[in-house]
Amino acid sequence: MKVDNENKKINDSKEIIKKEKEKIKIQRKNIRKKKIKNFKKTKFGSTFGKVFFVFCEKDSYSFSQVFVIVIVSLLLGAFACFSLFTILSHGKNYFRLGRELSKFYDVYDVLNDNYYGEVDKDKLVEAAIDGMVSSVGDEYTNYSDIKEADTFNQLLSSKYEGIGCTIILKNGMVTVLSIYDNSPAAKAGIKEGDIIKTVDNLVGSEVGVDKLANYIKSEATGEIEMVIIRDGEEIKITLKRATVEMPIVSGKTYAVNDKKVGYIKIELFSSVATKQFKNKLLELEKGGINALVIDVRSNNGGYLSEVTDILNYLLPKGSILYQVQRDNKREVTKDKTVERREYPIAVITNENSASASEILAAAIKESYHGYVVGMKTYGKGTMQQVKKLKDGSLIKYTTQNWLTPVGNWINEKGITPTNEVKLSDEYYNDLTDKTDNQLQFALDLVSK
Repeated sequence: MKVDNENKKINDSKEIIKKEKEKIKIQRKNIRKKKIKNFKKTKFGSTFGKVFFVFCEKDSYSFSQVFVIVIVSLLLGAFACFSLFTILSHGKNYFRLGRELSKFYDVYDVLNDNYYGEVDKDKLVEAAIDGMVSSVGDEYTNYSDIKEADTFNQLLSSKYEGIGCTIILKNGMVTVLSIYDNSPAAKAGIKEGDIIKTVDNLVGSEVGVDKLANYIKSEATGEIEMVIIRDGEEIKITLKRATVEMPIVSGKTYAVNDKKVGYIKIELFSSVATKQFKNKLLELEKGGINALVIDVRSNNGGYLSEVTDILNYLLPKGSILYQVQRDNKREVTKDKTVERREYPIAVITNENSASASEILAAAIKESYHGYVVGMKTYGKGTMQQVKKLKDGSLIKYTTQNWLTPVGNWINEKGITPTNEVKLSDEYYNDLTDKTDNQLQFALDLVSK
């Protein structure tokens, strides 16, 4: 009996809780309706309320209401699709592009569908792109296929897969000309002057330099077995290919007029130029140099960011490094760093010093008030951007002009040296520092 009473109490409690929940549910619904009603009174609500809030108030809808809902839903869906397409296409209007390229598509289809012979589709597209870029009429705006792009990227990165040595053919034998620091070749003990007899199953004297180098860079896998000849003795060496950083900056110290003059040669303003330049300059400065000569002869340019960073390292804060111009608008780039040098600096140039090399020479001449020794530079006063395409090919295109710190545009004019010095014929007959009269003039000039 007692148990029945307890069960009855429990059931009564459950019923009370159920009724309270129903009351709360009704109250929430009334609150929601009140909010909707108040929102409909606003300007926004009065415009869109009939569409969006009809779902909250009715269990069935008239034909006109359904029609409005369907139309608005389709419009919203279309807008959402268009927004998504715009985002994925990075804002490009492919509908407009389709109209503009319709003639190209027609010719492409005609050749593919109707030409009696075999058509290489890839060649058609490559030729069309190359022709399109060439039609701009700017020698610095060009297209590079995948193979050319790989070579370009490797050059500007100054990194490649290999063992880190340069080889030449000397007296019919493949001979090591130089070794890169911290490379697999250096770590394996290979030295300049070593004769490479064999690489795996390839005989150096039979296959030659090009085939041997290509095998080491591209074809060899795992460990590479080499046999070198040094002082008449055969030495077996085992090493692995790795990513090698090419030395594009070199330097030394000269004693001139009782002073120490640092000399730095920059081959290219690649992605490692600043790092290598700073390391070499610090090394020279630890040796107590009193002046600096920077050699950019036959350096045809590279990354703007690299020459900018090098100039930031040399010039005082606030100095103008260069200016850029596009659509009659100029932007001045100044040194924003605390790094600076105060000793005399000369830049050696020739007719093949171009682009970033000219930016360096102009800044040293006009903002650092240093010297430019040698011959008038190439005269490239434009800047380019590189766009990598999905398949690995790329296009390089001109975006703006650059001007010297004082505002001169040197395109097709070049930079006139402060001290014009023509390289002597004696140097071509004997390639040494002593016969390099441009170098000797620069060393003497900064050491006075």
